[in-house]
Amino acid sequence: MKTTAIKIMYLNPVGFDAYDSFFATMIKENKFPDTEVHVRSLNASVGQMDNLEYRTFNALIASDLIKATRQAAKEGFDALIIGCFYDPYILDAREISGDMVVIGPCQSSIEIALKLSNKFSVIIGQKKWEHEMQATIKDYGYKDHLASFRAVGMTVPEFQKDHKVTEEKLMEAARLAIEKDHAESIILGCTLEFGFFKKIQSKFGVPVIDPSLAALKQAEQAAILKLNYNWKPSRRWSKEAPSEDDIKRFGLFKEDYQFGNNITVN
Repeated sequence: MKTTAIKIMYLNPVGFDAYDSFFATMIKENKFPDTEVHVRSLNASVGQMDNLEYRTFNALIASDLIKATRQAAKEGFDALIIGCFYDPYILDAREISGDMVVIGPCQSSIEIALKLSNKFSVIIGQKKWEHEMQATIKDYGYKDHLASFRAVGMTVPEFQKDHKVTEEKLMEAARLAIEKDHAESIILGCTLEFGFFKKIQSKFGVPVIDPSLAALKQAEQAAILKLNYNWKPSRRWSKEAPSEDDIKRFGLFKEDYQFGNNITVN
């Protein structure tokens, strides 16, 4: 087994970098000792949205997210985490990622949950989120394992404002999902729902998956598998990437992408 340190980027896919230090602290407490993680956000020019709750906001980050993915691959990262539970533009990013593996919190959380249970529920902030997340889960092929969504009536920024209120709402949503919807595991459906899974898990005795941690651990595993077994993204058929000739011909990626922030966690 190779012992080369792995290098991961945790990309906060908005132009608002106030959450970066929050994620850096979480990563430092949970990463493997030899993992190097760079927490970065998109360039502020993409807009100062502090969430991607709306499809409008989501659409506005598309170009920057693809450029950021290309830049991360160029800088030699083994894996990139797109730090939003919507897994925005994950298939598009995977197309341009070279040998770098691209990880999404939603897909990572479900894969872990289904190793531990047959039915999961997702606790979301707003009912608004359900339509887009349901479509994503269906596209991943997991719709038959989805017990329910449970909304707690909170926006993304509100999850970290008053931890007591957040905890109470998440607890009640988890209780309803287990007792009414027969969920066997719970997935917290936002990366800013970090810090609550242990108490919920202890109270109800079912697996409670934190999406930020799930993505980090999946990224570390993917990086290790790539380094040791050369299991890297395929570039055949649907995974074929644009040719470098076409990229040059159309004048794409002419300059390095400038991230909005960089916190290195060793």
